This record gives sequence, structure tokens and C-alpha cells, in this order.
Amino acid sequence: MITGAVKNKVDDIWQRMWEGGITNPLEVISQLTYLMFMKSLDDRQLEAEQMAQLTGMPLADPVFPDTPEGQRLRWHNFKNEPAERMFAIVGQQVFPFLKTLHEGNAFADSMEDASFGFNKPKTLERAVAGIDDLLTNVVKDQDDLGDLYEYMLSKLNTAGANGQFRTPKHIRDMMVGLLDPKPGQLIADPACGTAGFLISAAEWIRKVHGETMSADDWNLFEGAQFTGFDTDQTMVRISAMNLLLHGVENPDIRNQDSLSRVNTIRDRFDVILANPPFTGSLDVEDIDDSLKAIVNTKQTELLFVALFLRMLKLGGRCACIVPNGVLFRSNAKAYRELRRELVEHQRLEAIIYMPSGVFKPYSGVSTAVLVFTRTDAPHSTDKVWLYNMEHDGFTLDDKRNEDPNHNDIPDILARWKNLEAEGARERTERSFFVTRDDITAQDYDFSFNKYVKVEYERKEYPPTSQLMAELRDLNAKFAAGLGELDAMLAQGR
Repeated sequence: MITGAVKNKVDDIWQRMWEGGITNPLEVISQLTYLMFMKSLDDRQLEAEQMAQLTGMPLADPVFPDTPEGQRLRWHNFKNEPAERMFAIVGQQVFPFLKTLHEGNAFADSMEDASFGFNKPKTLERAVAGIDDLLTNVVKDQDDLGDLYEYMLSKLNTAGANGQFRTPKHIRDMMVGLLDPKPGQLIADPACGTAGFLISAAEWIRKVHGETMSADDWNLFEGAQFTGFDTDQTMVRISAMNLLLHGVENPDIRNQDSLSRVNTIRDRFDVILANPPFTGSLDVEDIDDSLKAIVNTKQTELLFVALFLRMLKLGGRCACIVPNGVLFRSNAKAYRELRRELVEHQRLEAIIYMPSGVFKPYSGVSTAVLVFTRTDAPHSTDKVWLYNMEHDGFTLDDKRNEDPNHNDIPDILARWKNLEAEGARERTERSFFVTRDDITAQDYDFSFNKYVKVEYERKEYPPTSQLMAELRDLNAKFAAGLGELDAMLAQGR
């Protein structure tokens, strides 16, 4: 966890960028990401050079050629140049060099259409000095580096045009805890944004299973275990850098529309974690027939759930966020079709209803987490666990300040680990089971209020005659008081 002092340093860099004319948060993140990549390339080559000196072995495949021109591109050489000269070197030499660099790493492969956004030498000089201080003197290990980047990403405080926005880390971590991804499992997010879910899954595997992982497990972990797609190339670069900073060097991160016919992936993944776009629709001609076979619609929030089913292996599991409309809308046939599919032909395991403030300030939309397993078998769903989350550890207003005294997430995860005990819970509680028959009786409506039992407290009131007598008594006292007031006023005259 990074400290307040480190956050202040990041805030200062951000302010300097803003003062230098780079005011779009996504552009600030992009430009800082490029600088971090420049430094990381130089740091890795410095380590390799030191090892080569110690062993007497020649340096294998250096990123920067051992020529005056090649050495000029290195961070430790240009960082101390005067502002004007640094600006010329980075903008005219280093940045074009990065765009031609394909070193088998997902971030380098995503640089082809990147653009250098600094327009003032002094702004670049300050950003380079700030990044150098953070990564050299402040960040102590891989976890700190990941936390630092996460804090930068937390400043992306606007939603995308298609309704996508960054999922808070504590919500991602909760969903990962529900699925418990394991070494050797293939994990995907087909709408990855900044790769938050993949990061949370990687952190979980390293923390929970790291001590038992084999060499093959670690080789898979460093790249091929994690797959993410996004339609925004800038997000692809940010995702690749985020994963790189969290120890995943070569994931499969692609600029791709997951719902289009270009995506032909089927039956591949063990785990899918996602928060797909909540709004938008596609041209029918662009939608793959395999998705229309599951749910015939143009609505992206439904198509993504159908896509998750197609991309999962049999027995593969998914935890995804959906807007509440997916749970109960009945005026559109496709919504009911999807809910019926999850209950009748897959295994719907849980629905966690989240409060509407979870995604503020981006959106006040109410959402839920669906947890399901692909089975492609009739009547796989026996019973479904429902949990009505009221608090997530933060205030539910636009400020989203920490509120640790009101947090249902620890209770959710504790109950999830001991679901047998949930069978005894009454429907007046915050969580309980409902059966498949209960859901079919409600015509596949997933609304929490369709299943919760509301207890009414009987209140006894006095008979009407008594109430009327009390009213008359009050009225008489009021009239007497007015009479006394009139008498006092008359005496005063």
C-alpha cells in the first residue's frame, strides 16, 4: 500500500502535467506510462549488463545498441540533459524508437500508433524527474510499483462513451475471492479496460497459491495465463503496462471488439472476470451467430454474458457485473431469455445485489454480480444464493470516502466459504437461498424483492371514539388559551 507522501508526489506530477497543458486524465496516464516504460527498459538492461560483467558472459539481445546513438536513448543518459535537449532526444529519437520496438512484450507490441503528447520541454523535464524519483527512491518492490500505478489509474474519473468505467479494486478483489482462481487456469476479461480484474486475479494467485506453484505454473503466470481485449488501443497499452508492473510480462492483450465476428474464441477459459459496458448496441450484421443462438439481441450487456458462456470451458466459471435491468426487465424478450438460459441450461450460483453508489462518481446505476458455471446441461441450477449488499466500505456519495464500519464484503466472503450454513437462513435476512422452482415461479425475475420476506409489525391504535375525545379536549384547551390571550390584550389597551 502506498503512503500519503507517495500519493502527494504523484499528485504533484499530475499537477505539473496539467499546468503544462495536458489536461485529459487519460492522456496524462498515457504519457506517464510511456516514461515509465522508457525507464523500465533501461533498468532491465542495466541489470543485464551488471550480470554480464559478473559472469564474463556477453550481453544477449540488448534493447539499446552499444553505439553513441543507441546509448543516447537510455533513461539514465537523457534524464540529466537540459530541458530543451531532453525534449528533442525523447520526442525525436526515444519515442520513435519505442514505436519500432517489438521485444515480445505486450506493451511494446501496443506502441505502434502511440503519440508523444508533451508540447513543452519544462513539462517533460518535470515529469521525467518525478517518475525517476518515484521509481528509483520510493518504490521498493513489485507490489509497491503496482500500487503506484493503481493510484494513477484511480484518477481516471470519467466514464467512457459506451458506459464502461473502472471497477473499484475492493469490488474486483471480492469477485476474485468468490471464484478463487488457481495456478494453471486460463483467465480472461473480454472488456478489460485497465486490466484491473486480471491484476486482482494475478495478485490472488500469487498470494494464496504462490508457495505451491511449480515452475510451469510460474511460466504460465508470467504471460499466457491472462487474456484481455478492449476496443480502445490506449486502454490496451495501459492494460499491458499495468500487468507488466504487476509481474505479468507477456499477457495476451489485444485491441479487439470481443462481440464481433473477429473474436472466434470458444471453450478456452477456466475463469472469466468482467465488468462489460452497460450501454450500447451493435449492428445485427456484426454479431456472431453463436451469440445470437444464446440470446437474440443487440444489447451489449446481454451479448457479453452470452459471450462469457461461449468463451468458457465446460465447468468454467464467471463472475461479472451487470446493470439491474438485466435482472428484471420483462418488456424485452431477450432479457428473460438470458435469465432463463442461466437457470435452465447453466448453473447460476449467486446474485450479489450492490448499492447504487458503488460506481460513483462515474455513474449512479444499480448493479449486481452474477456468479455462474458453464454446464450446457438442463437443470444444472438447483439453488441460487442471494445477498443484498448495503455497504461496501465506502460512503455511497460522489466523494466515496472510506467507511470501514459499514462494509458487507467481509461478511459476503465469509458466508460464501460456508454456504452450507446459509440453508438455514430465513428470507427476512440479508442473504439466503432460493430454489430453481422459486425462480421459475417468478418467470425468471431475479429481483431481490421478489424473494425477500418482509416482516410487518402489528401496531395497535386506540379506538376512534378515544381519539375523537382527545381531539375535542385539545380543541377546548386551544380555545381557552385564545380566550385568555384576548383578555390579556384587552387589559393592555
